[in-house]
Amino acid sequence: MELSAFLKINPADSVVVCLRPMKKGEVIDIDGKQITLLQDTPAGHKVLINDTTEGTDIIKYGYPIGHAKKELKAGEWVNEDNLKTNLSGTLEYEYKPVNEKLTIKNDNRTFKGYVRKNGDVGVRNEIWVVPTVGCVNGIAEELVKRLTEETKLEGIDAIHAWHHNYGCSQLSEDHENTRKVLRDIVLHPNAGAVLVLSLGCENNQPEDFMAMLGDYDKDRIKLLVTQRVEGDEIEEGLKIMRGLYAIAKEDKREDVPVSKLRVGLKCGGSDGFSGITANPLVGEFSDWLVAQGGTSVLTEVPEMFGAETILMNRCETPELFTQTVSLINNFKNYFLSHGEPVGENPSPGNKAGGISTLEDKALGCTQKCGRAPVSGVMEYGDRLQNTGLNLLSAPGNDLVASTALASCGCHIVLFTTGRGTPFGTFVPTMKIATNPTLAKNKPNWVDFSAGQLVEGRTMQEIVPEFIDKVLAVASGEPARNEVNGYREISIFKNGVTL
Repeated sequence: MELSAFLKINPADSVVVCLRPMKKGEVIDIDGKQITLLQDTPAGHKVLINDTTEGTDIIKYGYPIGHAKKELKAGEWVNEDNLKTNLSGTLEYEYKPVNEKLTIKNDNRTFKGYVRKNGDVGVRNEIWVVPTVGCVNGIAEELVKRLTEETKLEGIDAIHAWHHNYGCSQLSEDHENTRKVLRDIVLHPNAGAVLVLSLGCENNQPEDFMAMLGDYDKDRIKLLVTQRVEGDEIEEGLKIMRGLYAIAKEDKREDVPVSKLRVGLKCGGSDGFSGITANPLVGEFSDWLVAQGGTSVLTEVPEMFGAETILMNRCETPELFTQTVSLINNFKNYFLSHGEPVGENPSPGNKAGGISTLEDKALGCTQKCGRAPVSGVMEYGDRLQNTGLNLLSAPGNDLVASTALASCGCHIVLFTTGRGTPFGTFVPTMKIATNPTLAKNKPNWVDFSAGQLVEGRTMQEIVPEFIDKVLAVASGEPARNEVNGYREISIFKNGVTL
């Protein structure tokens, strides 16, 4: 079967996407119309279908992705040089609910997880050291090193310290965000045991922080305040961690319903293929998971700008709609309060990959959450309360947003990428390649290739394989970031540092 050289995503679109590099002078047939390419056009980039006047909206995914900066001819390469965003400030919105029912059967699938005392389920059984302040990062790392050498990780999946720069010299919202995210990490079910490591004099006072944990498992979560230790804090810390290890190593995986699985949805290093391969694939998985009674979470709010009404109108209630409006406009005000335009996106890598405006990026980005209704909206640092599809307030930055997804309670982050990225946050961070070139060149980074969709395979063929892959990772198969040892956290910061 000869593969198509281009794709018209929506019948209303005024551009097509090149699925391979195309040369000036090539002729393509679009809806019976012969169009000659006026420039060499890279794969993933857009070609105009009809002559267009200056100021006319350019349509992709069935929605405007900006307007023409000048008069353009059919066959012209549409990119950031001739396309300008329509985004500006905050907007008023009207709730126009769209209640699309998912017709996906319950497959009664399970995965092998760790059932915790409070009923939560983890997909990993790790021991974590969580510093309350960056001053003790070095001690945390030494404790991890020493215990790893002693135990050889027998009976557990990993031992990690989640170092960060904060916990002191912060005020108001920044300080609370740090405390909330660290609380969320301590309570995450992927940890079989946690040592909370404090200096003692920091703003994030240890006793106050422990009170934030609520009714926690005191056998598996312990506190060490290093300034109160007479002598060697490393030896004191090791004594505690040996006890935690003795408990955690006895934990065993057991069959757990897929309804217990919570998955974060994220993209980064996106390209022109993101919205037609990897993001729709993840959207299919998200819908499947929601239909099983599970949970998915979409974040990176600035990359919803231009597609936000799609999400707003999928809200199950007017209250959720109002919360989503606040989610969007609050982030726009954050940009404006710093004197920055709300449309200052995409990145240089995005543009090189075929994404020209923030609307172009957002309409592709939101494909990751499929078609399910929005059942929950969370502020940054909140913990999941609702099953189904949730929206979470966090910026687009890859590590900050992925950390936020894990912190709210996601077991795994599904991360689509066209340019490629090796990083991972403190839960398994699976990389889904948007194009076959990335999957071929970076197999050490990529967990699954959605580029198969431009090589002749269908969505119906690869969705079951992708579901199997995610459930395998949930059951203990390491994601590539785990194999490589690339794991870290990043906490959102807005205000001053004292």
